[in-house]
Amino acid sequence: MKGIIFTEFLELVEAKFGIEVLENMLEMSDDTGVYTAVGSYDHKDLVNLIVSLSKLTKVAVEDLQQVFGRAVFMNLYKSLRNSAPIVDCKTTFQFLRQVENYIHIEVKKLYPDANPPKFNFLSESESTLEFDYHSARCMSHVCLGLVQGCADKLDETLDIKMTNQVDDGSHVRFNLSVV
Repeated sequence: MKGIIFTEFLELVEAKFGIEVLENMLEMSDDTGVYTAVGSYDHKDLVNLIVSLSKLTKVAVEDLQQVFGRAVFMNLYKSLRNSAPIVDCKTTFQFLRQVENYIHIEVKKLYPDANPPKFNFLSESESTLEFDYHSARCMSHVCLGLVQGCADKLDETLDIKMTNQVDDGSHVRFNLSVV
């Protein structure tokens, strides 16, 4: 997993919960908190940090993932090149298709060992989109937050339903409806 995800997470924890909670989370996780944005790290380290934060704050792991995804969306969006086709998207549905068709491909070009999530689009109309999220990292609630962050950026209101297709959360179906 790219280090930018770790650095963004640590910044969010400090901003939302304070430096003391950040330090306690790192200590509880036996983690130094030293990450570079361009480095590659084991996703299990991020999971460990989120679990520790959940224990400290009494906020569910899934809720923390969702808040993180929503908060990090704008920073990731700002990192896109202005020439990237994704910046011209006018709807969340268009954007999600470009995540799969552009961003994930570019990530693989830059980092051949990267293993980004996979989106399989099942059906789409003007007001609905159904897709499957596949990831060995089982962080579908981060994906949910990213979708919400995208909708916020594009000034859309979406009704989002998630349904696990397998118990471990590595395959989740998303049903989005424009409200």
